[in-house]
Amino acid sequence: MKNKKKMCFGLIIGTRAFFNSELAKDVRKQLLKTLADEGYDYVILPEDATPTGSSSIETREDGLKCAELFRQNRDRIDGIIVSLPNFGFEIGIINAISVADLNVPVLVQACDDENDKVDLDSRRDAFCGKISVCNNLYQYGIPFTDTTLHTYSIYDIQLKKDINKFAAICRVVNGLRHCRIGQIGTRPLGFNTCRFSEKLLQRSGITVVPADLSEILYAAQKVSDDDEKFKKMCERIHNYAKVPEQYREKLNLQAKFGVAVENWIETNDVQAVAIQCWDSLEQNYGCAACVTMSMLSNKLIPAACETDIAGAVSMYALLLASGQAPALLDWNNNFAEDRNKCVCTHCGNFPKSFIGNDDLKLGPLGVLGRTLGKINTFGAVYAKTSEGPFSFFRISTDDPKGCIKAYLGKGQMTSDPYGMDGCIAVTKVDNLQKLMKYICKNGFEHHVAMCRTDVVDILDEAINTYLGWNLYIHE
Repeated sequence: MKNKKKMCFGLIIGTRAFFNSELAKDVRKQLLKTLADEGYDYVILPEDATPTGSSSIETREDGLKCAELFRQNRDRIDGIIVSLPNFGFEIGIINAISVADLNVPVLVQACDDENDKVDLDSRRDAFCGKISVCNNLYQYGIPFTDTTLHTYSIYDIQLKKDINKFAAICRVVNGLRHCRIGQIGTRPLGFNTCRFSEKLLQRSGITVVPADLSEILYAAQKVSDDDEKFKKMCERIHNYAKVPEQYREKLNLQAKFGVAVENWIETNDVQAVAIQCWDSLEQNYGCAACVTMSMLSNKLIPAACETDIAGAVSMYALLLASGQAPALLDWNNNFAEDRNKCVCTHCGNFPKSFIGNDDLKLGPLGVLGRTLGKINTFGAVYAKTSEGPFSFFRISTDDPKGCIKAYLGKGQMTSDPYGMDGCIAVTKVDNLQKLMKYICKNGFEHHVAMCRTDVVDILDEAINTYLGWNLYIHE
């Protein structure tokens, strides 16, 4: 994931004139400190920009000043944070947000009263005021995110946690609304399950950028042995996974394919990619795409197998939510000893950081190797994931219903051995049989995206509040 700029929030401090202005000044100071400590940038009115001081917004005129500042910084602002030191006056706040019209996520935070300090100089009434602000956001049709607790002290550690979670929500929403997904090659004949609607994706701001596989293979064949990118790619592959001696002759071919793919990704500014890995590449070029996809995902450019565009979008959503490399897997084999366990696998595309250990080696594809020959299918990563938590996520474009639908949940990867080649993850998900019924009954694909941390709440908020997709959360 490219860090093009530091994440930036537009800040609104709400107030009313008959409350103690020192409370708002204190909140402003601490909020800015928390944001700076967490590495975020911000846009806020100068302290003397409004009559109430501390850059607090009360009247419509205050709100218009703030809106103009936000519009001037439209390209910087990823989300808006509203903080209420006291009851606040919703007119200024709603005008600031609605007139700025940034179409970014909004977080609403309000401060606790100290119940032994509720005299006229000390009371806040933000508990009540937050309801009024949220009511106005609802009236204006502006979606927003609530904090974990209705109110808490601006000094509470929960503020940092809520802001970091909100930042992840902003990454998901803004990232998906403006992403470009590369499609290298056509859908393999035997994979009707990888069909998707480009038009439904575009309605959510997701652009598909296609390339014929022949373009990439031609570019790979034109890569010179003297090319510095080629030399570095050979070195990167050697450092990434063990290369068996009998397949060393294929390394150059593999590296040139990797260079061609990376050059195309950079030229076309795509954030994730789905590649036709089965089986034209093996027959017409002589290697598999797995290690290229594994290395791309490991450098935070998610790469999906079998030209699964919806799978690539699912991977990218997990990346935006977690900041970690995702993988695309099959819900593949039952685990008879425990019906809540499932063996998830793919030929060999898992990124190294997803696997969680350095025990990677390259080899031929298992299934295709039997029919096309091992030497023509070299490039699969062999590895088994380490145990630990994971989240799973899958979107699908449902043409009959005219919508994007998704499911989401979490589980544990286990240390159970399993005797298959390729990339293996033995997973445990509560009520797995219920999940499988949901997947089958609702026409989802056999592919699923996973990341190695819990991002369920982040994706839940991003999708249900802002993106408007049909989402099932498995429990």
